[in-house]
Amino acid sequence: MSRVLIVDDEEPMRLLVARAIAMDGHDIATAADGAEALDILLSGKYGSFDLLLTDVQMPVMDGIALALTAARDFPELTILLMTGFADQRERASGLNAIAYDVISKPFAVADLRTAVADALASRS
Repeated sequence: MSRVLIVDDEEPMRLLVARAIAMDGHDIATAADGAEALDILLSGKYGSFDLLLTDVQMPVMDGIALALTAARDFPELTILLMTGFADQRERASGLNAIAYDVISKPFAVADLRTAVADALASRS
């Protein structure tokens, strides 16, 4: 079982993604923005994570800033980005060195689960 931190400012999306990922037996934590997610990662209160699944466009701290900080401070953490905006996808694709992939919204739950499984499998 892997530990996944899901970050999205839209609560319905965050809950949908959490339920979908939990179907595969993963331990899930969620955050509403990048700053909250960074606090969770840095505090260690929930232990360490195997995967950071974050939206790109969010208030307070966006997913790009979160990914850059997480990759620096937690180099073993696999990062998977998701976005519904074409310009944000282009911006995120520039992070190939630190992000495993970028998932485009809207996505089918099966596609999300496959992307998460592939990202986690890349860790070995």
